[in-house]
This record gives sequence, C-alpha cells and structure tokens, in this order.
Amino acid sequence: MKHVKRIALTGTAVAAAAAATLLGTTAVQAASAKPAALPAVHAPAALAVPDGNRLTGVYSAHGVQTYTCIDGAWKLLEPAATLSDRRDRAHRPVALHSRGPVWVSTVDGSAVNASAVATSAVDGAVPELLLKATATRGAGTFEGVTYVQRLDTEGGVAPAAACTGTDQVSVPYSATYAFYKAG
Repeated sequence: MKHVKRIALTGTAVAAAAAATLLGTTAVQAASAKPAALPAVHAPAALAVPDGNRLTGVYSAHGVQTYTCIDGAWKLLEPAATLSDRRDRAHRPVALHSRGPVWVSTVDGSAVNASAVATSAVDGAVPELLLKATATRGAGTFEGVTYVQRLDTEGGVAPAAACTGTDQVSVPYSATYAFYKAG
C-alpha cells in the first residue's frame, strides 16, 4: 500500500513540475519576480473607465466571433478567444474568453463576467466596448475586477450576406482587453 501511495505522490509531483514548466516559472521565481510595467491603453473618450479604478491587466486576444442564423440574419452567438500576456515575448496564454461574456484565468481559475455599458464603432471590425463587471469569482487575476475594455479590435464582423436555416459561421478577430479594479 505504501508503494502505491508513493507512486501516486510521485505522479502528483511530476504533474506539478510539468505545470510549473508549462507556466515557465517556479513558486520561488514568481514570488521574487518584479511585476513588469503594463502596456499603454488608448481608449476613446466614450469608453473611459470611471475615476477610482486602476489598470491591473492588459492582454492581447485572438479568437473568433461565432454567429448563428436567426430569421435570415446573422446574430452573435458567442465569442471564443485566448488572451495572452503581451509583456511576455512568448505571448503566454493567461485566460479564455467565452459566452457571457466571461473571462477565466488559465493561471489561477479566477473569473469575471461583465456586460457592455458603452460601445465605439470600428470600421471593418467588431466595436470597441466598455464592460462593467457583474460578477467575479476566485482569487487571482480577475478577483475584484470592476471594468473591462475591449480595444484595438480587428475583424470579427458578421457576414453581410443573408443566411438560411440554422447556419453558423465563425469569424476570426483580435483585440486588446484591459482589466481594472477599484482603488
């Protein structure tokens, strides 16, 4: 029985080491690392975050906007994107973005849901948005997020042609997501 436990513990240790390797850090490195400066964020005045909120994360996103056919017209079904840390040359994935909208950290499991409170049109791309958090969960990256900005959008626009039946189409897009917390 001890042998089985030892194998299980060794397997767990190997999995933990592999995870640390994939994340490119160790607990000692993470604890001693100085946070890098956040990239500059440039938003239209209509998407300004209210005073009293500070920028806590800026991530580049690449994914798709999926549309479904409803009554002969394309309607947004859901986004699906991977957010990466722009400060890391390797563009390390740090979060997934999906229907809700919701962002879930792949690093610590924290999440934030939000709803749009302002938009700014972008020619040939999905609009830029200001979203207000409606719920957060977990400790870490998205803990206490109050606002999210979707900026620098490219692509993701629904097809102009009419559709039929229950067709679906996924259109590639990219954006920058900026996250804010009170304080």
